[in-house]
Amino acid sequence: MEIANPNAAGIDVGSASHFVSVPPDRDDEPVREFKSFTEDLEHLADWLVSCGIDTVAMESTGVYWITLFELLESRGLNVFLVNARHVKNVSGRKSDVLDCQWLQQLMSYGLLSGAFRPKDEICALRSVMRQRAMLLSYQSRHVQHMQKALTLMNVQLANVISDVVGETGQKILRAIIAGERDPLKLADLKNGRIEASKEEIAKSLQGNWREEHLFALTQAVELFDAYSKALQRCDVQLESMLKALSRSEAEPGPSKRRVGKAKMPLSLMHAPISSASAALT
Repeated sequence: MEIANPNAAGIDVGSASHFVSVPPDRDDEPVREFKSFTEDLEHLADWLVSCGIDTVAMESTGVYWITLFELLESRGLNVFLVNARHVKNVSGRKSDVLDCQWLQQLMSYGLLSGAFRPKDEICALRSVMRQRAMLLSYQSRHVQHMQKALTLMNVQLANVISDVVGETGQKILRAIIAGERDPLKLADLKNGRIEASKEEIAKSLQGNWREEHLFALTQAVELFDAYSKALQRCDVQLESMLKALSRSEAEPGPSKRRVGKAKMPLSLMHAPISSASAALT
C-alpha cells in the first residue's frame, strides 16, 4: 500500500502519560512515553517537530486529548482526532503492535480521517456555555432546598404562587430570613400580578418557624445568590466572547477544519445570550 502521509505520528492518549510513535527511520527510539505534565507535553511537541512530523493522529480519550491537541496545533502540526471504534475496525493489526504504533501506521497510509471540530473561538464559547449550564443546574438544587425548608415549616407558599424564586417569592423569603413572621405583612409583599389574594397568601405563611429549618432556608438563599453572581459573570464573559467572535467572523479566515463534532448540547440552548445559538452554527 502506498504511503500517503510519510511524516505521520500516532499518539495513545492517557490520563497520566501519552505513548507516541513516529516512523522508525526518524529516531533510534521511535516509540516514547511522555508524562502529562505541561513541561513533558512541551518536550513531546519538540520531539515531534525534531523528527520532521507534520501530521498526528490521536484518539478522543475523555478530555485528556484537549490540552495536547491544542499544543500540537499551536506548533503548526496537522492533528487528526480519530474515533477509537473506527481504529479498531481496521483489520491487519499484529498482536505485538502498540496502540500508538497502529495509529501511526494507519495515519501514514491515509486510512484515518478526523472528526469535525469548530475553530478555537467556538470551542472556547462552548466551554463557557457548558460552565453556565452547570451553574444553573447547581443553583436549581438550592431552589429545591428552599422549597424543602418551607415545607418542613408547613409554609405553603408554593401552593399559592407559581415560583418561589420569582419577585414575590424572593421578597417574602428574604423578609422571613430577616425576621418577619407576621403573615399579613409578608403577604403585603406580593406583586399585583399574583392571582392569589392577600388573605390566601397570608394563610399559606403560617408556619412553625423551627430554627433548624430557618437556618437551612437561609443557607439555601445565600447559595442561590452566590450562583446568581457567578451566572452574571458568565453572561459578561459570553457577551465579550460573542463580540470578539463577531469581529473575527467579519474578517476573512481559513475554513473550518475536521477534528470534532459541531453539535450543540440541548442543555446549552437555553442560554440567555440571544446571539449564542447563531454564533455556534
